[in-house]
Amino acid sequence: MSSIQEQERQFIINTYGRDPETNPFFVKGEGSFVWDEKGNKYLDMVGGLAVNTLGHCPPKVVEALREQSTKIFHCSNLYYTAPQVDLARILVENSCGDKVFYCNSGAEANEAAIKLARKYVKLFVGQDRYEIITAENSFHGRTMATITATGQPKYHQGFEPMVPGFKYAKFNDLESFSSLVGEKTCAVMVEPIQGEGGIHVGSEEFIKGLRDICDQHKILLIFDEVQCGMGRTGKLFAYEDYGVEPDIITLAKGLAGGVPIGAMITSEETARGFNPGDHASTFGGNPLACVASLAVLETILERDFLKEVNELSSYFLENLLRLKEKYAFIKEIRGKGFMLGMEVNADGLGMMKSCYRKGLVINCIGGKVLRFLPPLNISREELDYALEVLEQVMDEN
Repeated sequence: MSSIQEQERQFIINTYGRDPETNPFFVKGEGSFVWDEKGNKYLDMVGGLAVNTLGHCPPKVVEALREQSTKIFHCSNLYYTAPQVDLARILVENSCGDKVFYCNSGAEANEAAIKLARKYVKLFVGQDRYEIITAENSFHGRTMATITATGQPKYHQGFEPMVPGFKYAKFNDLESFSSLVGEKTCAVMVEPIQGEGGIHVGSEEFIKGLRDICDQHKILLIFDEVQCGMGRTGKLFAYEDYGVEPDIITLAKGLAGGVPIGAMITSEETARGFNPGDHASTFGGNPLACVASLAVLETILERDFLKEVNELSSYFLENLLRLKEKYAFIKEIRGKGFMLGMEVNADGLGMMKSCYRKGLVINCIGGKVLRFLPPLNISREELDYALEVLEQVMDEN
């Protein structure tokens, strides 16, 4: 155990359950690779949990940060800054939304969406409407409101009482959602692809049906794209895969490729719910974060970038399905684009540890789902290496 790992135990609150064996001490990252303090090299298929969109220290992002750092680090949102406006314009021009609110994380983006939904519907639909229906097995954040919105009881334990006004329906079950809509409902909030819940993809019928339900009852549809947005599915936004436009989209993780930022995008109409003073974020839209996000978006929007994401993610998926045919303990492969999960009837955590020892960083959810969230610009050769290690590990089980 290194000195840093020992000091971590002494000085940092134990909220992550780090283990020296399964959580190495990384000191450097470049492209799709990271290195630990001993000089060992690893292929990173976790990508900061869908954060490192373009890998580690992408030159374009590094240069944008370097240039901005010589101008201004931070400016209060009482004043105007160009990076905020430039980023908002690109987000609006490439989405179904019209207005942007900035914050620092996915939880904050979802918190903003919850507040906006309640405020808008109270103002323009009905004063008694405040309930939001979310999905079982969802994950929306760690604040009190977003943890309540999260449809997993294990995250609620010890923090009761939860915030009033949330109901939970079965994911991919329209009847379950429809049955919970009542006179107090103001919105439906779902992840098009559930990430922390184990990589479960919303069906086209389900997502389109939610839009119909919301239209019928004059309530808002919120898509939490914190993990599945920013090119992760092979489209810039996950909603594009369904041909459905939500009223609110929340983003964070991959938006700035590793620099903390969150954003809520909404329609012109829904944005009427907020007035000056209704919501704010001290660091939201920080100039450094905005220029990093601009560099990431400009790269994703380059010609053929998303085409290559689709081609390489399909290649990786095909080979994961090949492994499923070979190993009986692989139960299912789920996901879309470079947001994939492999459910195993085996010791998933043990497999993850074995991958670490062989130079491959992967993630495991609930001990049974191996999760793959590589940089979107990973190469075919790097994917082949990941597949080679996975096969070696599975041969040992």
